[in-house]
Amino acid sequence: MSSPTLLLAIGVSDAERIVYTVTVVGPSMVPALRHGDALVVRRSRRGRPGAVAVVRFAGDPHLYVKRLSHLVDGGWWALGDNPYGSSDSRDYGPAVVVGRVLFRWWPRPSRVPRC
Repeated sequence: MSSPTLLLAIGVSDAERIVYTVTVVGPSMVPALRHGDALVVRRSRRGRPGAVAVVRFAGDPHLYVKRLSHLVDGGWWALGDNPYGSSDSRDYGPAVVVGRVLFRWWPRPSRVPRC
């Protein structure tokens, strides 16, 4: 899910990057994040309730962007903001935090149409 960014050193492997980018896929984090939003993420195993993080569920190789709810045995209870369009801890169980979302860098706030 990571893509190249100017914040990263050239020649550093994906596993060594401290800061990387991800793109939101799907509606699970609406209204906070939408499909296609690009996020800057800092590699970290730490989290706090209410934080948006990149997580991995046991037995699934994919990465997910979810909101951390609370600590449980085995990791964090991680939920999507959209309960009707999200696969999260209710389906997969506890999640392990692999990164903390720092900010959304695309679309820039000035490019988002006002309602």
